[in-house]
Amino acid sequence: MRNQQRWVYHRGEGLRTFGVEEELLLVHPETGLPQPLAGTVTEIAAWHADAGPGTEGPEPAKPELYSEQLEIGTAPCTTTAQLADQLRSARLAAAAAAGEAGVAVAALATAPVDFGPLLTPDDRYRRIHDRYAHLVDEEFACACHVHVHLSSPEEGVGVLDRIRPWLAPLLALSANSPYCMGVDTGYASWRHQLWQRWPMSGPSELYGDVDGYERTTRAMLASDVLIDDHMVYFDARLSRRYPTVEIRVGDVCLDLEDTVLLAVLSRALVETAAREWRRGRLPDPVSTVVLRLAAWRASRYGLGGELLDPRSWRPLPAGEVLHALVDHVRPALEDAGDRERAEAGVARLLARGTGADLQRAAHAGDPSLASVIVEAVRRTTPA
Repeated sequence: MRNQQRWVYHRGEGLRTFGVEEELLLVHPETGLPQPLAGTVTEIAAWHADAGPGTEGPEPAKPELYSEQLEIGTAPCTTTAQLADQLRSARLAAAAAAGEAGVAVAALATAPVDFGPLLTPDDRYRRIHDRYAHLVDEEFACACHVHVHLSSPEEGVGVLDRIRPWLAPLLALSANSPYCMGVDTGYASWRHQLWQRWPMSGPSELYGDVDGYERTTRAMLASDVLIDDHMVYFDARLSRRYPTVEIRVGDVCLDLEDTVLLAVLSRALVETAAREWRRGRLPDPVSTVVLRLAAWRASRYGLGGELLDPRSWRPLPAGEVLHALVDHVRPALEDAGDRERAEAGVARLLARGTGADLQRAAHAGDPSLASVIVEAVRRTTPA
């Protein structure tokens, strides 16, 4: 989603457009070891994109912080079917480019096997490494970011203040990082634990209005801890590049349909929050301390235990909390024609498990973790 001209402010006519960015791991197709070939893969992907018909579609893959990962993304989409088609095309195109470079792509939020990540050659990335040192060496992780259109920055801040309680359930349903550097971490989303090491990450306080949001951003920059305003790494933020709310809390999902579910619920959550803001409904004043506890539960257990219920801030089985989320956004889902898809997606996840559960099932009886990566490669690129 690099071309900002493809995004314009949503003016309340029809559905909000939305889009997704996914970070993928590059691996050796036989050993499963991460491979630092993002530069080669993205050059191949760009060549194929330039040689193509030029129709509206997903962006070609681009490099990320590490040379073993790349980012893919959709254009703005109106319908869920469009989003699913573009995600499928983006994953298949990335897999094809990777194959020409002799590697494969895997939608894994952490690297299951031990390796030493290499920084992508880039001045900004070098500055990040100089500032944060060993944190960068150990933080290798792949996320999923959902962008949802806004009518104005004022609406965006109103949305941010009102979606805070429901971000932890989104993390739980996307959990896809139980293994890291050869170890079963005991967590469903170890990526979330790694990400919390950044000093500018996690849940945010209530802003109240745009001035409050900008004051927070200015104070963060004035601290000289961040190197630029793109490093506001909160679980949700106003995008600096597009007129969108960017929900950043999720792991990259192993199954494409789980990514679609995450995006569908995110758009419905934004629309629900925007309606509450327009009606003057006050946001839940829950503290960031409690929100961090909710996120920890989601990271630790995924959908296999209890989550904090945003209606009471008491533990409830994860399935009940997901059903409460669907109930919370049901009118927005119905207006978008997404209710049945969302309900079916939640039912599928609760019956089958998250990406973390699928990884652990693939690992059963195989101490090498190679089967985890082989299965991830297979699931990443749908037929």
